[in-house]
Amino acid sequence: MARKPDEAPRELLVLKLLPNLVSILALCSGLTAIRYAIAGNFTLAVLLIGVAAALDGLDGRLARMLKSESAIGAELDSLCDFVNFGVTPALVLYLWGLRPETSLGWIAVLVYAVCCMLRLARFNVGTKTSAGEAAEKTSFIGVPSPAGALLVLSPLYLSNATNHVLHPPPVLVAAWMVAIGALMISRVRTPSLKRITIATDLVRYALVGAVVVVAALLTYPWTTLLILCLGYLAGVLWLAIRSLRKTPVS
Repeated sequence: MARKPDEAPRELLVLKLLPNLVSILALCSGLTAIRYAIAGNFTLAVLLIGVAAALDGLDGRLARMLKSESAIGAELDSLCDFVNFGVTPALVLYLWGLRPETSLGWIAVLVYAVCCMLRLARFNVGTKTSAGEAAEKTSFIGVPSPAGALLVLSPLYLSNATNHVLHPPPVLVAAWMVAIGALMISRVRTPSLKRITIATDLVRYALVGAVVVVAALLTYPWTTLLILCLGYLAGVLWLAIRSLRKTPVS
């Protein structure tokens, strides 16, 4: 509804725009990753995707902390996620290792991007319902889009970690991209870092472990990223086995 001419314009604290600004910065980071991938600088492209993922985890928490959650902020976050984690990693991987198989590689790009879009749409619908997915309270249903973006780039990590000795062929890279897309829209339960709890006596060890991970990322980035991806997939497998054990046999 448009305000009347004699009404004073509503005022908004500039600080409450910070979450939306963070989302926009994440989008700029993701789009810039495409630019560097086109130029052949895949190291910086992966770094910028990681920055976008970090900013994506920050904007929602800022919105809740500043009590500035809004419908437009949620839509902005979702649109940025699709570009950053659906379009950007697919194009980076295509430019890195799928151009020799142009047609097959582009099909994989399209499949992955569509799967990411469907994953985000399902998540948005779940958050707008009163009950939502019961399992989403303790774990995610399907691989979240930021995790999918980091997982799908694993062939690039593997190649760089082994000094290009183990360089996956384009067919395997395309198959991996489709597999990660399928995991994103699957009903498989995946770990939710937001729901992990530890005993208070172990907090100091967790902090030291976080420092070790950050130091490893700075010193051996490709190997560390590859290990983190393998660890995440191991967590997915463990949850799947746990769910099968809990399922009663008819």
